[in-house]
Amino acid sequence: MKKFINSVDRLIEESLSGFGRAQADLVEVHFNPTFVKRKGRPRPKVAVISGGGSGHEPLHVGFVGAGMLDAACPGQVFTSPRPDQMIAAAHAVNGGRGILFIVKNYPGDSRDFHMASEMLEIDNVIAMVDDDVTALHAPHMTGRRGVAGTVLVEKVVGAAAEEGWDLHACKALAERVNKVSASMGVALTSCVVPAGGRPSFEIADNEIEVGVGLHGEPGRSREPLQPADAIVADLIDAILSDLAPRPGTEVLLFINGFGATPLIEQYLLFDSAARCLDQAGLKVTRSLVGTFATALEMAGASVTVCLLDREITRFWDAPVCTPALRRGL
Repeated sequence: MKKFINSVDRLIEESLSGFGRAQADLVEVHFNPTFVKRKGRPRPKVAVISGGGSGHEPLHVGFVGAGMLDAACPGQVFTSPRPDQMIAAAHAVNGGRGILFIVKNYPGDSRDFHMASEMLEIDNVIAMVDDDVTALHAPHMTGRRGVAGTVLVEKVVGAAAEEGWDLHACKALAERVNKVSASMGVALTSCVVPAGGRPSFEIADNEIEVGVGLHGEPGRSREPLQPADAIVADLIDAILSDLAPRPGTEVLLFINGFGATPLIEQYLLFDSAARCLDQAGLKVTRSLVGTFATALEMAGASVTVCLLDREITRFWDAPVCTPALRRGL
């Protein structure tokens, strides 16, 4: 294993220290307990907080800032943050209008965020994200995972909170965006968790893992490597079978790299997916391409489709200024 590391035990602390120094105009990094918050005093608005295991950067800490998250709680690599982190973050960003926790549907994240919610004496609600459609096509899997669609939920709901929406309206909007978003990914290689020092799974050079999760966990099936168009068509078929959109629907198409996939390949995937959606009679009117929800250095990518309406589109287009996503501010 070759990684830029001083000590596995200090990896997260040192990385967050560097993140805080590099993005000091936008965020503040706190330790003991660890969380990242939007720079400055709490705003008089619903505070939007998310989090999860490290190793998915820029998710979630990279999306802290104006128009998106007020705080994010990073755990150890691929490990849920602790409830005391969420509670400390909530107190630090509480603007008097309640706390909305956006949580990916993984057992550890769900358990620990719900525990924090019950312990927190500030009015709060939880919105779960479960956009991964892999489980619909894999009888051995139980439940849908929250994956790249989390970025879309955080962006749209963050804009609504910035505009002044109340707590329960923000929660309802988060659930609506989640309901009309669907994702599926494919891995070309595994990743190496620093504490483990070896690949999470073995995969041959002529194989792909279809439906892989953000932690390197196995997906729907192990299949032979095919041309990109064939891989994308398989992912889009699964996504559209879940969303069942009407012809003519406007959609946002999101291609997300898992950490080691270059942009030249990500844009090729976008072109392939857009052609599939064109053939299905859908209109790609919004887009996002880049490395936003990763699994360390895994090679691979996911495709996310979100069905747009006027309100979701307006909040997607709203100004945002975070370390990883900036537009209009």
